[in-house]
Amino acid sequence: MPNMPMKNTGDDQSLPANRDSEAQQSDCADHASAEAPSPERPWYAEGLPFTCSQCGDCCSGAPGAVWVTDDELNAIASELGRPVGEIRLLHTKMIAGRWSLRDYPNGDCVFLDPKTRRCQVYGARPIQCRTWPFWPSNIATRGTWEDTCQICPGSGQGQLHSLEVIQRQADACDI
Repeated sequence: MPNMPMKNTGDDQSLPANRDSEAQQSDCADHASAEAPSPERPWYAEGLPFTCSQCGDCCSGAPGAVWVTDDELNAIASELGRPVGEIRLLHTKMIAGRWSLRDYPNGDCVFLDPKTRRCQVYGARPIQCRTWPFWPSNIATRGTWEDTCQICPGSGQGQLHSLEVIQRQADACDI
């Protein structure tokens, strides 16, 4: 996954049992077939299931941008017990006037542990990571949600998130 869809909703969630992609696709399609959207009631008004499988897929893939603010960099520095200047120098890059976490040539986020495939700054991960998969681009249509379910083993299964939670997360991160 191209360093775009990152991690989970911010809640520490139990790991779901791995399921084959056909069962996962079915779950996504079942939830995506809820009643028709309206201006007041989006297509996902009954909620969407997601439980992070902590697979690390959302932290790898094609190179991309994981936007970070100064506050988020301070939190990462605190989490690692390192000076914020060191974090900015070694772990970020400037893209079009904004700071992004660096990634390796293979697309892995600089904070993705290559052995465990776990985030090394999970407790301080940026909002972009915390709001995955409920980004506006992922929930815009049933089709974009189904596409998300194809690339993220936790999307479309597990804990049902309410409309309020989904919208709060979508509003927090414009991806």
